[in-house]
Amino acid sequence: MHSYEDSAMLKHVNQLATTLLHQRSWAIGTFQASLIFFSLLLAWMLRFDFHLPQRSILLTAAPVLIVIRLVVIAHCNLSHGWWRYTGVSDALDVARAVSLGSALFFLINRYGLGLTSFPISVYLLEALLTGTSLAGVRLLSRVIAESVLEDSNSVRVLIVGAGTAAQMLIREIKQPRSGYAAVGCVDDDPSKRKLKIHGIPVLGAVDELPRLVVQQAVEEILIAVPSASSTQMRRFVEICERSGARFRTVPSLRDLISGELTMKQVREVKLEDLLGREPVTIDLASVRNHLAEKVVMVTGAAGSIGSELCRQIVEYGPSKLICVDHSETGIFYLERELSRRPLGSSAHYVVADIRNTERMTKLLWEAHVEIIFHAAAYKHVPVMESNVPEAVMNNVFGLVQLLELAEEADCKTFVAISSDKAVKPTSIMGCTKRLGELILAAWPSPAMRCVSVRFGNVLGSSGSVIPVFTEQLRNGQPLTITDPEIKRFFMTIREAVSLVLQAFVIGKHREILVLDMGEPVRILDLAHTLIRLSGKHVGEVPLSFTGLRPGEKLYEDLFYDDETVLQTVCEKIKRTQGSVMEWKELKRHLEDLQSTLFVDGARPIKKKLKEIVPQYYENWSGDTPPDLASADLGLSVNTSERNGNRSPAQNT
Repeated sequence: MHSYEDSAMLKHVNQLATTLLHQRSWAIGTFQASLIFFSLLLAWMLRFDFHLPQRSILLTAAPVLIVIRLVVIAHCNLSHGWWRYTGVSDALDVARAVSLGSALFFLINRYGLGLTSFPISVYLLEALLTGTSLAGVRLLSRVIAESVLEDSNSVRVLIVGAGTAAQMLIREIKQPRSGYAAVGCVDDDPSKRKLKIHGIPVLGAVDELPRLVVQQAVEEILIAVPSASSTQMRRFVEICERSGARFRTVPSLRDLISGELTMKQVREVKLEDLLGREPVTIDLASVRNHLAEKVVMVTGAAGSIGSELCRQIVEYGPSKLICVDHSETGIFYLERELSRRPLGSSAHYVVADIRNTERMTKLLWEAHVEIIFHAAAYKHVPVMESNVPEAVMNNVFGLVQLLELAEEADCKTFVAISSDKAVKPTSIMGCTKRLGELILAAWPSPAMRCVSVRFGNVLGSSGSVIPVFTEQLRNGQPLTITDPEIKRFFMTIREAVSLVLQAFVIGKHREILVLDMGEPVRILDLAHTLIRLSGKHVGEVPLSFTGLRPGEKLYEDLFYDDETVLQTVCEKIKRTQGSVMEWKELKRHLEDLQSTLFVDGARPIKKKLKEIVPQYYENWSGDTPPDLASADLGLSVNTSERNGNRSPAQNT
């Protein structure tokens, strides 16, 4: 810490620097004119061994030189006083201004004024001295400005990483009145040890953070590794937590495309950073070529996946984007959001049930819809276990009806959102999703390309584990987990939808594409991570294990055992080849399934579903599961339903 005398001295230096850096342009011009004159005078004295012969020539040429140089300096945008931001570009501008000014001075002096006796060596010496002085005062101003930053009120920070992001961050920290003082960096690259980045040393490896935090009196840690994988981020967070210092991170790579980084962009570490930071390479040009100037419809548009589909699709410039959802409130909020976007005017908002034949027929024909992204479905597993007929009606026959209407309306592409719960399903929701995959894989008409995209959970979706945990933490409640060993695949919504759009481009008719979800995450570990990110210790928040509910299983799968997994042009999208039915046989099964609806409870429906999907394993006996209202709904509490904001019928 600085002493009182040091602080007083820094205060005076700060005042002096502020005075020098904020003068009006006339004062800056006068100062630069003085530098030019003294450079000429010194050049003259050097030429004549520190004597001043031919003073009349010197005094005649001096005003001409000063005027020429000031005009050229202004032309090169060097007449401002913001020298504390001096960089390489300013040095190049100074060199350009001096060269141009010297050339003009030589021509005017020698041929305009006829001063042929003006020494040639003085032209060169003056240019060298003027360039050095103009660049030197700018560099000195920056040094003075930066020297007053690390006062006693600055927050002492340690930076994780010693790459490009760290360099940008240090430059930002060194700006006047940033309020931060960088004391060092840590990096696991041995070649960077003892390296200095803009004067800030690399003090050691990341594992040494706890020791360095104490040794350097660090108050905050900034993680400047935007390319870090989820595994690396979890390690960084764990080490930062051990150090006891507050920690934040810079944006991901996709948010740093401008090449700039400011302290305002530094934010708290989020769960998404720990589960989905791996960069996704998307062929943006290909997606744009398939969506630009096309009429696109998104069903379930107000849901988690549907709304993100709308956000991303609208940026590709469709001629019309039709957002369909059964939830009036959801459509209202979606319209409010998209209407503020530059290309949001292409979006049209429709409150409709996909099973309303007349309504959907009119929409498809009047808008001449070319592409459909079908995200409308019932999704909550335990709820659908007690509402079997409605789940089948919406997820299966709603899909079939929409496919028929789309084909009649000459739609070119139909993309359906599937789920990892469709693999070896133990729930009605999962079984209906699998049946949806089989329907698209058997669709007989090649005129409409039908593609299914299968993936696992998305972070933050309506009624999913993350919002529930967050609400429970906020209310001081125990975190409810069905089983300590339960695992799920997770992906950020943004990444999932980006890959869905890529799958839409590369998918062929009747194909089932599967997104690479990485490794499954144990829900208990997820809960512990959220507790730590909330600023609490794991032992401070109680956990409640409620047991698996109807339709749930401990682990999810992305592929069937008999499916062959093939690569695609996109690293994070796989193509599957497995056993599917011919449409004629599947259609007969669907007719039989429809005849079982609303006849004799759920048992005949489940029996028929088992016949169509042999891998379906009903892990709950009996037609009617226990009263769900009396059970702790744990991970799948439908918060949007409770608030009356959304019907899940049209949302995935």
